[in-house]
Amino acid sequence: MNLKKNQIISLHIDSLSSDGNGVGRFEGQAVFVPFSAPGDEAEVRIVKVCKTYAFGIIHQLHTPAPGRTVPGCPIFGRCGGCDFQHITYENELAAKTQFVADAMRRLGGITHLVEPCLLSPSPERYRNKVQYPLYEDETGAVRAGFYAGRSHRVIPCDDCLLQPSLLNDITRFACSLLTQFGVRAYDERTGTGFARHLYLRHAVTTGKVLVCLVANGRTFPQCEEFCRALTSAFAEIDSVVLNINEKNTNVVLGSECITLWGSGVLRDEMAGVPVALNPLSFYQVNTQGANLLYAKAAEFAQLTGSETLLDLYCGAGTIGLSMAHQCERLIGVEIVPEAIEDARRNAHRMGVHHAEFHCADAQKAAAMLAQEGLRPDVVIVDPPRKGCDNATLRAVLAMKPQRIVMISCNAATAARDAAFLTENHYEINIIQPVDLFPKTKHVECIVLLSRVQKQISINFKK
Repeated sequence: MNLKKNQIISLHIDSLSSDGNGVGRFEGQAVFVPFSAPGDEAEVRIVKVCKTYAFGIIHQLHTPAPGRTVPGCPIFGRCGGCDFQHITYENELAAKTQFVADAMRRLGGITHLVEPCLLSPSPERYRNKVQYPLYEDETGAVRAGFYAGRSHRVIPCDDCLLQPSLLNDITRFACSLLTQFGVRAYDERTGTGFARHLYLRHAVTTGKVLVCLVANGRTFPQCEEFCRALTSAFAEIDSVVLNINEKNTNVVLGSECITLWGSGVLRDEMAGVPVALNPLSFYQVNTQGANLLYAKAAEFAQLTGSETLLDLYCGAGTIGLSMAHQCERLIGVEIVPEAIEDARRNAHRMGVHHAEFHCADAQKAAAMLAQEGLRPDVVIVDPPRKGCDNATLRAVLAMKPQRIVMISCNAATAARDAAFLTENHYEINIIQPVDLFPKTKHVECIVLLSRVQKQISINFKK
């Protein structure tokens, strides 16, 4: 029987896919159902039919799965942020472990046992950064919210459970000030209005906050009053910055920032590394989770103090610098010039003098270092979602490190890259998922690979 749009079927949900959808089968055909849970018995309305699979939504839930729980967020399912508010954290961790195992098996042919996913120290209110799009409600008041999934329609949100309460409080107050001062919210359809987004960063170690107003212009008449009222109401605010984005684009941030109040820099610490952040700086959004991730990566690196450590895709150097006192020489490579400058400043603040940072493409830098005869004992790679390209991996192989610690936000590309390395004299020791993004479908993983020592075959002839 071929499924048809708007058809209602009875479906048992068997599992979760890596994109967060529940999966059931109807007469052999896979049906993906958002916000369902393994074990659900439900009537499902088909909303899209493809050649070999279909998508549906729950029409009526008959028997809830044992792992279901009541979502704490009133806009769950409408906001495009969370995927797993409806299942217990224990079940979420089990699903993420399975996501990584499935990717390794399907895309890398890797059947090595995957360790249970490490839980985030704080499964709620863990984010140190929030970007709220702004809009005007029916009364003309400026409000903040989040885009609904696969759209730019803003769903109002007064208290996101992934953000610290402080950031939500500041956002509500800032919106009330913008309304009071007559500052109009930006309208994507017409390109008019001033206030586009509110972007806040929170330093977990100090409690300080940087407030950034993303604007369709360079200033507004009540700028000083806005800063004065905001900082008087919240002593935690360390800086107020205006980010200029006058382009008709979906990109949130522009390239220019103007400091309105304070230093314009937020100081924090991650894994023992002091950092100075501006609105454009990359930073892991879960500080405590990142501390756990980096500690596990250091454990896998097995440094004793005499090694050379190469950190590819190093960003602001946080991962490598967190291990700097455990190695003899640290080399970092990153293509973004501002990040390399941040890495050098971070090393200086730490008093680390045996670190060097190169601004270059990972592939070209790795090939150059290999050609120069660099033989690092340990290589750490933390690439973007697309993973490492083969040229970079081949350059790493030419250096013959004893261990490779691969950190990845995409289990699919990690599986591909790990498979390439296992075909070239390396073996997988550990695959460790780490939950940096609770309530969402995203999961980090660390893969430890070690170089296989060639076996010498001796033929004793009489």
